[in-house]
Amino acid sequence: MDQLKNTIKEKAFSLFPKIKQIREHIHAHPELSFQEYKTSAFVCSILDEAGITYKGDYVKTGIVALIKGKNESKKILALRADMDALPIQELNKVPYCSENPGVMHACGHDVHTACMLGAALILNELKHELEGTVKLIFQPGEEVLPGGASLMIKEGALENPDVQFMFGQHVFPSMETGKVGFRSGMYMASTDEIYITIKGKGGHAAMPADYINPLLVTAEVLTSLHNEFMLKKHTDKNGNEVPTVIAFGKSTARGATNVIPDKLELEGTFRTMSEEWRAEAHQKIKHMVEQVCTKWGASADVNILKGYPFLVNDKELTERAKQAAITFLDQENVEELPMRMTAEDFAYYSQVVPSCFYRLGTGNKARGITAGVHTATFDIDEKALETGSGLMAWLALNELRK
Repeated sequence: MDQLKNTIKEKAFSLFPKIKQIREHIHAHPELSFQEYKTSAFVCSILDEAGITYKGDYVKTGIVALIKGKNESKKILALRADMDALPIQELNKVPYCSENPGVMHACGHDVHTACMLGAALILNELKHELEGTVKLIFQPGEEVLPGGASLMIKEGALENPDVQFMFGQHVFPSMETGKVGFRSGMYMASTDEIYITIKGKGGHAAMPADYINPLLVTAEVLTSLHNEFMLKKHTDKNGNEVPTVIAFGKSTARGATNVIPDKLELEGTFRTMSEEWRAEAHQKIKHMVEQVCTKWGASADVNILKGYPFLVNDKELTERAKQAAITFLDQENVEELPMRMTAEDFAYYSQVVPSCFYRLGTGNKARGITAGVHTATFDIDEKALETGSGLMAWLALNELRK
């Protein structure tokens, strides 16, 4: 295995200029969720060039490619990369800056796609070493509900052949390039969108007896929800504490200094790590809002859009991947990750097949590359592309040689 490890490292090093070029092309031509037509065509051109077979048109822009090794049906392992960008105007002054106004790869999906293409090129050259098949899933629409992962699954991306294990990686700007991170078990939260309309009675601000101020009702609603969900501990049916977040980031009430509006609209998020508690909490949110409104003589419409499930990393697969990463990168470059309340639609895959979703360090404090994802100045130390493509190939090969 030492010789094979060195071979993969050498190939990742020699392919780095090409992978860098791929990433910069994708970064310069970002496309929003479910609109990744040119990105998809570009990915297909790379696969064509390498002679890797694939099928397109999953969810219109998704692609599933296959690299078949020896005993191709013995094990089926999938790798996943998302391809969509965000509605953000890029502020970086780099040669590969976004050429599409108001659209930017601010979450690293260009990195994910480039790394997986790099891993594909490596694995395609080493397919004689594979005991099984690697399925490459290039996925659209990670950033918006219902999530491209759920739609890819519905359209059979994990079938024919049926996937038995799955890996995905994600950029991590707060981790230095050259490092990676893993966590077994519960890792990322489910995410739901909350839309509440508080209906009061409008009027002249100087005549409080004539109106029901929806702003005051909303103040009590927000305080009650915060106290219930953020200040109290919550447990599942087994008595285990369940991390929970409820937060509201937008309120709209079209009144004025002396005009009390008829209604106020709230938008927020609910996140947790238990499906039982999630369902219970949805009902509790609606009940609490109704209680407060009744007290004030107001009413409310509460709409909770169910989003991505929680992401769970299979313990055995993740431990094997972590040990393989230590072999490939050395102990000091592999970190244990804390639980996160952020969400990812890779969670859908993790609910169907044993999966491992890990983090790829992309930051470089010495060079000032520290901006977080979903910001207009997000960028990476591109040496992370070499680490990301090499490690992904190594993890796949390590799993398919057992």
